[in-house]
Amino acid sequence: MKRLHLLLAFCAVVVLGGCATSATDPLVPKTAGNIDLKRYEGKWFELARLPMLFQRDCAQSEAHYNLRPDGTMGVLNRCRMFDGEWLRAEGSAWPQEPGHNDRLWVEFNNWFTKLVPGVAKGEYWVLYVDERYRTAIVGSPDRKYLWLLSRTQTLPAVERESLLAKARQQGYDTTRLIWRASDKQIVASH
Repeated sequence: MKRLHLLLAFCAVVVLGGCATSATDPLVPKTAGNIDLKRYEGKWFELARLPMLFQRDCAQSEAHYNLRPDGTMGVLNRCRMFDGEWLRAEGSAWPQEPGHNDRLWVEFNNWFTKLVPGVAKGEYWVLYVDERYRTAIVGSPDRKYLWLLSRTQTLPAVERESLLAKARQQGYDTTRLIWRASDKQIVASH
């Protein structure tokens, strides 16, 4: 009986796995197209994000990307807590499909990824990047994750509203966004 349950569970995983969305599915967000990773590298400030467990205590976040000779990206994410302490996570990003560098896998270096490599990778889809590579929208195809990014810590209201409109057009719920805390908010909290 136990073997039958295992077999049924395996079959369910295979069948449900076949139902997963793909980049060509009209129900998934449209990505930015081929991006210039050399221009994308550098420091990005998180302006806003959808709520997520692993960033629940972040008041300010930033990401640093560096293009490596093998075509992968080095990733350094920093999170400033309300008490002023900075936390960091390092990892790597690489294309999900050859020739499509707007849809990346990201994996962070931690005890779990060392124990079971390749299992804890996340989807990082570049949905939009402006022509000057100054603002970007990044999300996951299931719309659970969304980040509005900028090379600066703040944006004029018209640019911010433009990013929000683009995210809404892709089906993301922007009413739930958590916005970057100001330095005054961090200082005032401790």
